[in-house]
Amino acid sequence: MTGNRAVVYNKPGSVEIRDTAYPDLILRDGPGVNPLNVGRKCEHGVILKVVTTNICGSDQHMVRGRTTAPSGLILGHEITGEVIEVGRDVEFIRKGDLVSVPFNIACGRCRNCKERHTNVCLNVNPDRPGSAYGYVDMGGWVGGQSEYVMVPYADFQLLKFPDKAQAMEKILDLTMLSDIFPTGYHGAVSAGVRPGSTVYVAGAGPVGLAAAHSAQLLGAAVVIVGDLNAERLAQAKSFGCETVNLREHANLAEQIEQILGTPEVDCAIDCVGFEAHGHGKAHGEAPATVLNSIMEVTRAGGSLGIPGLYVTGDPGAVDEDSKIGTLKIRFGLGWAKSHTFVTGQTPVMKYHRDLMMAILSGRAQIAKAVNATKISLEEAPSAYQEFDRGVSRKFVIDPHGLVK
Repeated sequence: MTGNRAVVYNKPGSVEIRDTAYPDLILRDGPGVNPLNVGRKCEHGVILKVVTTNICGSDQHMVRGRTTAPSGLILGHEITGEVIEVGRDVEFIRKGDLVSVPFNIACGRCRNCKERHTNVCLNVNPDRPGSAYGYVDMGGWVGGQSEYVMVPYADFQLLKFPDKAQAMEKILDLTMLSDIFPTGYHGAVSAGVRPGSTVYVAGAGPVGLAAAHSAQLLGAAVVIVGDLNAERLAQAKSFGCETVNLREHANLAEQIEQILGTPEVDCAIDCVGFEAHGHGKAHGEAPATVLNSIMEVTRAGGSLGIPGLYVTGDPGAVDEDSKIGTLKIRFGLGWAKSHTFVTGQTPVMKYHRDLMMAILSGRAQIAKAVNATKISLEEAPSAYQEFDRGVSRKFVIDPHGLVK
């Protein structure tokens, strides 16, 4: 095989399908590849035939021009695939295995990986701890919104599905294990959700919906989801969440009080991130809005899970401070209320096996919760446009037509 096709970031607001090189077990030079990673040999890796690969809200930040992503970057960090080639040093993964790929790239050898902090591996990104496929400033590992992709450190990272036929029957659920299901679950766990909890989830995009479903799985008594988008709120309501339309009702605490009888929740989850908007009909971009609002409505002694993405460089930010990730956060309020904050990339490997079993047993219905919608590779550019307009769907690319 010598060819490959992939979704490529072209310029702000534009992605396209391009012919690109078939992957091999080496990280070659290309858009976004860190010079110190060029030529890195990956005999510990595998080549996957991509079965499903999802469009993520994090991809949208790049496509909107809100990062320093270079033109030509192959996108995609949510990957599920079939192993078709194994490197010389791979011992336990075999050709034909159907696997989920954590979006974090992790070596399994460094101190952080050994302590289960695979989200901040020390050996895969020369610029900083932590890496991901097809993402700006993450070392340059090639993205997986493509027909084929190379995955390093296969024995350590890959989650093999125990039965391929069973997995393909539930593939629209299992494809969420690469990122948004563990990310939403991590947000809920970090926020301290437990049986009987009252939970506020900021944002009804796919990660917010995954966090809400995760809170239900963890036994929350009431899950309240807030957003400015009525269609996305309707999706949250479809599986039992209470909702707050923050375009219509600017005062979040008052709306929570109408639902719970008190203006506070036990815990809150930020699934919006740095492109947050203010509340009300005349809202504009205000990147600290969600963090400040969840501190306001979370009880003293509560915890805040923050899986929403925050960056150190945002060329499209509303002010000079925000362009370098400096936000006007009421940290004194959080300190006074003894809040716990948990931030950063989700360590997917900490959760993905348990969540796989929840899917295979029928306990978790994540595809239904996020409205998983299958598309072809050719439909990806239009799906990016629909997603940017706020449609309540989680787009799943099926590059080889393998999904029923």
